[in-house]
Amino acid sequence: MEKFDLDEALKEEIRRRVLGDGFIKLVQSVRRGGESFRISLRPVAIGGEKKFQAESVEGGKVLVKNLDSAAVCDGLEEIIAQKGARELHLICGDGDLHVRVTRKGHALVSRSAKMDRKVEIKPHDRVKNLPLEAFDSAALLRITGIADGEGRIRTSMRGKYNQVNEFLKVVEASVKEDDREEKFTVVDCGCGKAYLTLAMYFYLSGPLGFKDVRIVGIDRRADVIGAAKEMARRLDVADKVEFIESDLAKATVDGVNLVVSLHACDTATDEALAKGVEWKARHILSAPCCQHELQSHLAKERNRDFAGLIRQSILRERLCDLLTDSFRALIMRILGFKTQVVEFVSADSTARNIMIKCEYGVKCGQSGPVGEYLDLRDYWHAKPWLEGRLAKYLAKYLPAV
Repeated sequence: MEKFDLDEALKEEIRRRVLGDGFIKLVQSVRRGGESFRISLRPVAIGGEKKFQAESVEGGKVLVKNLDSAAVCDGLEEIIAQKGARELHLICGDGDLHVRVTRKGHALVSRSAKMDRKVEIKPHDRVKNLPLEAFDSAALLRITGIADGEGRIRTSMRGKYNQVNEFLKVVEASVKEDDREEKFTVVDCGCGKAYLTLAMYFYLSGPLGFKDVRIVGIDRRADVIGAAKEMARRLDVADKVEFIESDLAKATVDGVNLVVSLHACDTATDEALAKGVEWKARHILSAPCCQHELQSHLAKERNRDFAGLIRQSILRERLCDLLTDSFRALIMRILGFKTQVVEFVSADSTARNIMIKCEYGVKCGQSGPVGEYLDLRDYWHAKPWLEGRLAKYLAKYLPAV
């Protein structure tokens, strides 16, 4: 047996389990010259027939092939015959097999305890609920740079593609039937490269059937706004999608129905929420980014109960993310917004996958949210930035300090 080869009994076990009825998935990762190569194999149903989908990832390129029962045998032999240090993980209904081949060529094998998983072969040709596939988005994706010239989603933009799709799903779930009848104005606060801004126009005015949609993107960077305007012109929507170069705090827009912000940094998220309040928007959807304002306060705070947590910067950062978004959600609830904090997209697409969803229409200043906010704020000896920004709206509900 040559170096890096698996013994015959192990090879036969892999063949038997992959080609048997209980196969769920096989993943193998190989190191090649400092780079990694990964291939996965799973059963799928295509047109009512069992096939196998092979996906390889190398150098940032993804290649997917669907194989019949004959081709999968050849593909499996190639996987088994790979040389060099590698890891193979085989998942089956009756248990898992893990093989790690070291740099010296030794195969370390482990098996899970016996399992009784339900094995379901899902159809590959099922309809996907992706907003960007609900209309002809080819030009939009190409001009924004999410797709290449041949219409394929760029590997580097897959995360952004997923974020926009999932954000649009939340938009669809949030708006009401009566929103569709009148003029509907959306403001994208900190619009950046306008991926979401432009996608919202096409989705609202197309599949969702809104009769009169106006989208306004606001960003303070002149180069970003210039590029966004050019994309709107190329897509022939410059009369419906407007871009404004301005600090958000100074921006004014009339008749706003929906305010969105996707990964506005630090207090820019607070400013977007505040603008939603000032503009009397019915809906506010905000996916926060980094939170620095509270971190600087807690770094100086002497809270003995949490000294061990606050001392570590990465843990303090994550704690401040949770606290800041808790403060934001409670403030919006005090001001009459039904508020939810949810994960709007998989963490595989972005670590910043929290969204604050607000819909105006509940009683302001209720004792429950006010009490929870004061207890949390006073325990941490903090004054959230958003409280100061919305002081004139909160004054009647919060005691004077």
